[in-house]
Amino acid sequence: MRAAVISDVHANLHALEAVLAAIDRERPDALWCLGDVVGYGPQPSRSCAVVAAHSDIGLVGNHDLGVIGSVGLDDFAPDAALAARWAADELSADDREYLRSLGPYDVGPSAALYHGSPRDPIWEYVLTDEAVLAAIELSPRPLVLVGHSHVALAVGGDEELQGGLAPGGTEIELAEGERWLLNPGSVGQPRDGDPRAAWLLLDVGRRRASFRREPYDVELTQREILEAGLPASLAGRLATGT
Repeated sequence: MRAAVISDVHANLHALEAVLAAIDRERPDALWCLGDVVGYGPQPSRSCAVVAAHSDIGLVGNHDLGVIGSVGLDDFAPDAALAARWAADELSADDREYLRSLGPYDVGPSAALYHGSPRDPIWEYVLTDEAVLAAIELSPRPLVLVGHSHVALAVGGDEELQGGLAPGGTEIELAEGERWLLNPGSVGQPRDGDPRAAWLLLDVGRRRASFRREPYDVELTQREILEAGLPASLAGRLATGT
């Protein structure tokens, strides 16, 4: 079984379309989305519709919950809170129902999926060694997939963990008996220094993970952000992937 894994679309439709085109060429058996379909970006409604139509497993993220009013925005950065309030007015009733239908984690036969982590499925950023170890130890499956941080990661092994950042082109062999944590990175707002849209191709049968990056029209998304009246900082960061 082969699965495409995406996360943190953040209403960046053009990045999402570039990733889906690449996924279509690979013809995987399933598409898993680890949450945060909306927030930050300029096309929340269309992004919800596209992800709902294409994903076999979908999780809810903190921005999704913020936009539909299921969590407060007091803990959001000011630009993120402003974008969430704007997006709330852009969603259709179907979009809201889709986001409400999602949970923050899913445990399947091949992997455990979380937006944040097993310790805190919504809010925890898995970026430190301690957080990685906790996630791997608490996962009910040898393979744990997380999103939320917008940073592509591959950390795992047997007795001694190895790995770290997983730039585009990284290939990981998931040997029998090893435990791994993988983060596909962000489709719509990468923060690992590479502005290209990120995703992961997971071959469960061959026990192989392939980290991919796709170019897209960043300037078009930037123009849409500014035309929507969203903060210029949200447009600027897309060019640098930070």
